[in-house]
Amino acid sequence: MILSIPSRGQVSGIVLAGVLAVTASAQPAASKVTTQLGSNQVTITVTGGERLVEANGWPDHAPGKFPNRGNPNALSAQNYKFHIPLDPQPTAQPRPANGAWFGVALNGVPFEPGTAEFWNGLRQWNYEAKSGFINLGLDANNAHVQPTGAYHYHGLPVGLIERLGGDGKKMLLVGYAADGFPIYTSCGYSVANDAKSPLKKMRASYQLKKGARPAGPGGLYDGKFTADFEYIKGSGDLDECNGRFGVTPEYPAGIYHYYITEQFPWLSRYWRGTPDPSFMKRGPGPGRGFGPPPPKANSTAF
Repeated sequence: MILSIPSRGQVSGIVLAGVLAVTASAQPAASKVTTQLGSNQVTITVTGGERLVEANGWPDHAPGKFPNRGNPNALSAQNYKFHIPLDPQPTAQPRPANGAWFGVALNGVPFEPGTAEFWNGLRQWNYEAKSGFINLGLDANNAHVQPTGAYHYHGLPVGLIERLGGDGKKMLLVGYAADGFPIYTSCGYSVANDAKSPLKKMRASYQLKKGARPAGPGGLYDGKFTADFEYIKGSGDLDECNGRFGVTPEYPAGIYHYYITEQFPWLSRYWRGTPDPSFMKRGPGPGRGFGPPPPKANSTAF
């Protein structure tokens, strides 16, 4: 697989399958890698102020076995064409990532934080894919398959990370969000604006609510549902979008960027900028269109 990962005004590159792709080129970088169950195909073209990702959604690593006990769906090739702005801008208020892919990995596999499973059909009680309380058939890559055959990540894309050389050695870019901001694994600089500071694993600023659920499924808040968590500003390293402003290897002048953390919310549930409509799902799903920004508050609860 060969990918271009350009940022404005600089040249950089990544190595995949032993091939270096030089960035800052308007020419498309085609890729095709045979995997266990199919063929990964992704082309990234930078032109006209956007990064165009065309992909079939097959991973460039071995996926888990699908269907499986927790997931009855078979993996199949898709036809993605994602438009990612090259000059993303933060908005005054974050926007919920409802009814859409949150972003796309460098191998063309989309990221999705939420699920389509609800307690008793009530959307306010949305099950968490990585809670451990429900088996949605996630494989070792924190991914599974939708009824459409779409393979997608709910957390750290383990197989992709291994193909990129492993985690913890440097800040590792693994994809881009629908608003154009980059997505990294959980490791970032301990001082946001100092690239010479040591790496540390970023801590999310979400906490389990205390006590018992007042309605719905009842019982104690235990992390089974998205609504069991709330954002507590300053309790971790990251904001309500699971990101922060700072320097990164690809953006030495600094940029807002997301992290995939090892604890809830894993993948951000909000965009810091304006998502491109190409990430909107057009098939069956929990919603239509992008949701409105959340109300201003000291803490954000789902």
